[in-house]
Amino acid sequence: MSCKRQLGDSENVKKIKKRNKREEIAKLSPLIEDEDVKRGVKEAWSQQASYSHGGLELNCYPFPHCIIRNFIQSDSFTENLKRELLELNFHEKSNDLYKFKQSDDLKKRKETHITGLRAAIFGQFRTWMGEVLGVDLEPTVDISCAKYQYTDVLLCHDDELEGRRVAFILYLVPSWEISDGGTLDLFSTDGNFQPDNVVKSLVPSWNTLVLFEVSPTSFHQVAEVLSEDKCRLSLSGWFHGPSLERPPRHIEPPLLRSPHLPRDETLLLEWLNPLYLDAEYQAQVQEEFEDSSEIQLKNFLKEEKFKELNEALRLAENKWTKCGPPNKRCYETALLESSPECVSACWELLRSEAFFLLLSNFTGLRLHYLSPSEEDCEEEVDEAQARETTGIQTLCQIEKDNQAFTVEWVDGIPSTPVCVGELRRWTHGGYTLLHDGDASRAEYALDLLLPLGCSDWQPDFGGFTSYVANEEDEELLTVYPEENSLALVYRDKETLKFVKHINHRSSTLPIGDACMQTFFDFSFVYYE
Repeated sequence: MSCKRQLGDSENVKKIKKRNKREEIAKLSPLIEDEDVKRGVKEAWSQQASYSHGGLELNCYPFPHCIIRNFIQSDSFTENLKRELLELNFHEKSNDLYKFKQSDDLKKRKETHITGLRAAIFGQFRTWMGEVLGVDLEPTVDISCAKYQYTDVLLCHDDELEGRRVAFILYLVPSWEISDGGTLDLFSTDGNFQPDNVVKSLVPSWNTLVLFEVSPTSFHQVAEVLSEDKCRLSLSGWFHGPSLERPPRHIEPPLLRSPHLPRDETLLLEWLNPLYLDAEYQAQVQEEFEDSSEIQLKNFLKEEKFKELNEALRLAENKWTKCGPPNKRCYETALLESSPECVSACWELLRSEAFFLLLSNFTGLRLHYLSPSEEDCEEEVDEAQARETTGIQTLCQIEKDNQAFTVEWVDGIPSTPVCVGELRRWTHGGYTLLHDGDASRAEYALDLLLPLGCSDWQPDFGGFTSYVANEEDEELLTVYPEENSLALVYRDKETLKFVKHINHRSSTLPIGDACMQTFFDFSFVYYE
């Protein structure tokens, strides 16, 4: 007969001792236990005022944030904590918003000092934070470890996610200077609650904790790490509780779309490599494009035109304006009225009727129509106009100059293909981000990219365009900047795109290099 042996008192004691040995609760700064300090922080926080005492500093500009130096009392505990963290497995994290290495969630780790710090943060510090804010913070706390090394970055965002109330970061870094990068940058916001400019940069320092309230204005970033030999090691996470009220999200007005300009094939003959004007070659391009929905046409412009354009874009007379806000994009666009004649001519080329027609021949998309005479498709027009239901679409085949075209008619009126475009300048720090507006406005479209001045650009500099499936991490296509290579990509409603952050490696190119640490692109989107 078998039975379970009851645990004796001596074994209970052994079990408790074993648990205590495994967990050494971190002793936090005496400031956390000081009732006068807690009252001072609480009062200042509620009044959006400043407060400081010893190693604690509260500032409410541009949004409430608090710095606590020497957060953990014991130097040996902190050193051992760092050692345990560095022994963890880290995963490379990279998307439109960030690039760094992150550990798994630390909630279930068994290491002595990780467990001890977790107990202090989940317990004593969570209680203190809740009393300061006057809210009940949930027992669940997110916490993980991150390593930022050379060129790693976390771009502008507000941390808002359902239930997040306070964000915290504990730095375990070597001696750190502002020139090393990796600062925690805080943004001011405009009247639409959109981030504007970096107004404060917090330099990481050993055993210092920074916390801030997650709100509609808590825009911040981790600036790119510029040091090639230092590691920005930190523990970070969120306390959860009732979210602050959020105003309606600002919706950007869409960019103005324009129909083609009335320019004939003379522009094509003047600017384009003759190969791409050959009808048989256009048919080959279309066949390849229809098979993969993307293509790159190398040496697209005539060599002399490309050289002239490249040189003109670097002239001082060009005027550029910064394009933001930084939670969505960061690059410069050309003010075309100040551009040299050849730049304006290339802009006209990409908007010309002849170019719309060429794109139709390259892709098979309906990006061009020719106004038909009454006899061309009189029967189809009469049928469309006779229908009473609005929004009825009719397709009409017409022929001109021995070429057949398909015209789409809506309520008896031919629809007009349109485009929107920019001439962009890319330098270190440039990027675009995915955001809610992208997904809600996504539609079928043809993207065009024509890069210039990127002959020595390397893939690890960033600056490439990445296409991804909506709400998925899967990367569908990457388009790298390639000198005088026209990229065409057809995307559907479930496909989004971003330009990867251009990192510090791009700044290591010699100034006299042809790339000159900068490249340009004509970026257009065409809609049927």
